[in-house]
Amino acid sequence: MSIFDQLSGVEGPAVPKCSRKGCRLPAQWQLLWNNPRIHTPERRKIWLACTDHREWLTTYLTERGLFKESQPLPDDAQEG
Repeated sequence: MSIFDQLSGVEGPAVPKCSRKGCRLPAQWQLLWNNPRIHTPERRKIWLACTDHREWLTTYLTERGLFKESQPLPDDAQEG
């Protein structure tokens, strides 16, 4: 969907994209994390990852003590 589609109100399929900066690939993984300094222990935030960036994003979160788990993105979410 382009900016012009957004401005015209035309809805297109929203395919989940990878959270890595600059990546436009479709997401295939959910990386669940939380920041224990500001979130309750049961709260989970989600970053989406393509196969190419899953390891990089997992390492980034793990090094900061934020990573909890990864899960495959459900098929119905991948289709948009």
